[in-house]
Amino acid sequence: MKSTIAENLARLNIVLGTVPKPIASYIPFCTSGNIAIISGQLPSIDGKLKYIGATPTVVSLEDARAAARLAAINCVAILFEACGRDWANLRCVLRLGVFVNCAAEFQQQSQVANGASDLLVEIFGDQGKHARAAVGVSSLPLGATVEVEMMAEIATLLNGGN
Repeated sequence: MKSTIAENLARLNIVLGTVPKPIASYIPFCTSGNIAIISGQLPSIDGKLKYIGATPTVVSLEDARAAARLAAINCVAILFEACGRDWANLRCVLRLGVFVNCAAEFQQQSQVANGASDLLVEIFGDQGKHARAAVGVSSLPLGATVEVEMMAEIATLLNGGN
C-alpha cells in the first residue's frame, strides 16, 4: 500500500510550521497556470537561521547537507500553501535550485543539494523526483549556508495561490 504525503511527513517527524516570512521585497510563492514557483528559502526554524557560513571552511559537508534539508522543509511548507493546504493538489515537484555558500575550491555542491533532493523523494515518492541545479556561491543572504528554491506542478486553484 502506498503511503500518503501526510504519513511520510509524520514518519519523518516533520511538522510544517508557519510559512517563513520573506526577508526582503518578494512573496513566498507565485503561480501561473499549473506551475507554483517557491521563492528561495534559507535553513531557518521559527525565523532563526540555523546554519551560517561557508562550506567546508565554517560548516561541514554533513551540516551543509542538513541545512539543505531544512531549507527544503521550508519550501515544502510553502508548497503546501500553494496547493491550497491539500496535498491532493500536488502533481509533482519539477525543479530544485540549490545555492551553496562555499569556498572557491569546494566542488561537492551536488552532495550538499542531496540533502534537499533526497528529502523530497522521501516525502513525495515519485512525485518528488525532480530536475536540479546545484551551484556554489561566495555569499548568501544573512550569511546562510544554503538557499533552496523550488518549482512544482499543481492543480489549477481558483484563487491563483498567493
